Amino acid sequence: MQRITEAFKKAKRENRGAFVAYVTMGYPTLEQSERAVDDIIAAGADIIELGVPFSDPFADGGVIRTASYKALEQGVTINDVIASAARLRERHPDTAFVLFSYYNLIYSMGLENFAREAARAQIDAVLPVDLPYEERDELLSVIAPRGISFVPLIAPNTTLERVKAFEKGLDNTFLYVITVKGTTGERKNLPPDLAARLEGIRSLTHLPIAAGFGISTREQALEVCKHADGFVVGSRIVKCLSEGRKPCLS
Repeated sequence: MQRITEAFKKAKRENRGAFVAYVTMGYPTLEQSERAVDDIIAAGADIIELGVPFSDPFADGGVIRTASYKALEQGVTINDVIASAARLRERHPDTAFVLFSYYNLIYSMGLENFAREAARAQIDAVLPVDLPYEERDELLSVIAPRGISFVPLIAPNTTLERVKAFEKGLDNTFLYVITVKGTTGERKNLPPDLAARLEGIRSLTHLPIAAGFGISTREQALEVCKHADGFVVGSRIVKCLSEGRKPCLS
């Protein structure tokens, strides 16, 4: 079942951008993070990124970094997150789930073992934050045969020519276009040249594109989706959880 593809098609039919939501699994607790995913899906999220806590989350800003550390203090591992994905799949058979992880955690499981367990949990795709394009085939070779796709990250300095290489051979996925230089985290303003950047990327790819990093308000999401097929919200959601509130975007 191509849940990611269907999520973007559904959003397009409804004349809106697809809502991709990130949650640090295990924060504040594993049970609470699973309930947060339930709430986000009920609120209309199309795709959920299940964040695996890591000891050196260099791509993340303070909010997600703190959440990751607190989850690690409770002993939450990638195996626990995969188990959470399996439980969530039972409750949400049609929602697309992306495992968002640093590659060391995946590699340490053993690639075959990881692919087998991820497929058993019915995870739709994997987003390894720090896996270079040139080295991704070792992961693709074990997940693709099991029906699991790969989400490429398109950095602000990725050339348009290179975008074509990133999408090659991929299906049931999207290009995650990073909107700002630096780490994740809320931003008051997004770059003035972002619209042109998104339009340029979208014109080159057959895959949908979703913009993330820095999006924290409904207005920003709506503006981004004039030029992209979806938007990603992470820090804003995790911050709401840290304040004891339901995940929000306002």
